[in-house]
Amino acid sequence: MKKLLMLLAAAALMASMAQADAKTGQKVYLKTFKAKFGMNGTKFAAEHTVSEWEDLFDNNAAGFIKEYSQRFPAAAGVLSNPSMADKLQEVGDFAKEYGSDSGNVPSCG
Repeated sequence: MKKLLMLLAAAALMASMAQADAKTGQKVYLKTFKAKFGMNGTKFAAEHTVSEWEDLFDNNAAGFIKEYSQRFPAAAGVLSNPSMADKLQEVGDFAKEYGSDSGNVPSCG
């Protein structure tokens, strides 16, 4: 019984940590990319399915950087900046949490 409670507590902690990353990613998106991409966070996250977002953010977000640099040339410098690597992963957590097939809707406009 004690092991089961420990396992459930660990699972709950991991779930809340994943949610925290998505919230941080949402803030990064709104502050850094909303104006450059011309869309709110809800529309941005719904552009791809969860699995498509996973593919785009594999390999240090190479697919995301390529696609969004081509679509939004004004954002290319920020997207390819090495200091943005950690922040891009947080944006990826946000996008995956609220992808078009996730059933989740972010509370950002």
